[in-house]
Amino acid sequence: MLSKDKIERINVLAKKAKETELTAQEKKEQKKLREEYLNNVRSSFKNQFKSMTVVDPKGNDVTPKKVKDLQERNKKH
Repeated sequence: MLSKDKIERINVLAKKAKETELTAQEKKEQKKLREEYLNNVRSSFKNQFKSMTVVDPKGNDVTPKKVKDLQERNKKH
């Protein structure tokens, strides 16, 4: 999870970018923070899939093969 300070910094830089031009160092910092944020979101989303099971109205497990494969790879690690 990204710290509140980092999320706040992302927001400060985004607001400043709308109002004025960011310096080269601020752009670099913004890019790094955004990448870190996106990696965190992707990881969280992937973790949700690892624990997901899809069941049809009849109670049959119809979890997609991709999800089952991801779950299997997770068990091995």
